Amino acid sequence: MGLQLYLDLLSQPCRAVYIFAKKNGIPFELRTVELLKGQHLNTEFLPANSLQRLPVLKDGDFILSESVAILIYLSVKYQTADHWYPSDLQARMRVHEYLGWHDDRIRSTFGVSLWAQVLAPLIGIQLPEEKLRRNRAAMDRALQHLEDKFLGDKAFLTSQQVTLADIMALEELMQVVALGCDLFEGRPRLAAWCQRVEAFLGADLCQETHSLILSIQELAANKKLPDPPPEMQSSMLLRISRIP
Repeated sequence: MGLQLYLDLLSQPCRAVYIFAKKNGIPFELRTVELLKGQHLNTEFLPANSLQRLPVLKDGDFILSESVAILIYLSVKYQTADHWYPSDLQARMRVHEYLGWHDDRIRSTFGVSLWAQVLAPLIGIQLPEEKLRRNRAAMDRALQHLEDKFLGDKAFLTSQQVTLADIMALEELMQVVALGCDLFEGRPRLAAWCQRVEAFLGADLCQETHSLILSIQELAANKKLPDPPPEMQSSMLLRISRIP
């Protein structure tokens, strides 16, 4: 059996893996796992996934989780163009530097918008305005670091060519934009970077990858999203409680 990717395109890490694999012509079988239905908790649906997280890669008997590890695995195994995950040690470490910072400062901060506008209301919770204000301030600080520390005067985040860092960043930021927040107002360098990454990936692939997140507010407003099962709600409450 060939490569299988277990994904839900509602998830930013899953979208990053999907768009990378598609852009590079990597053959894979898409196994859609609906997070809101709790399918990631189903051991029959996701065998050998003890972490109960997405994305998951299954390549024969080899099982791998965590989006960064999966992206690196795909880059190396399928010998994608060197610019994605550079062979030069220092250039590669710049990518890792960003990915480490991304997990700490971007992933944890920018995911709050989806929770506030879509996920928390599914279980009857409204986030306090004070938390939303703090989150917006944290996003502004992170955007400033993204612009000054990583982008600078380069075309892309770590070099003059697109890397894994750009895909991870794009998917997180575009999720917030899809939810109605203009992150690029007053930030022309970041706006231009975003346009360059999207142009490189191609409009059709971006539309295909982003179609679910672009429609998520409409689906929520029309009550077309599934109600999370009881076994999901305790973990959702825990995640909400950790929002600073």
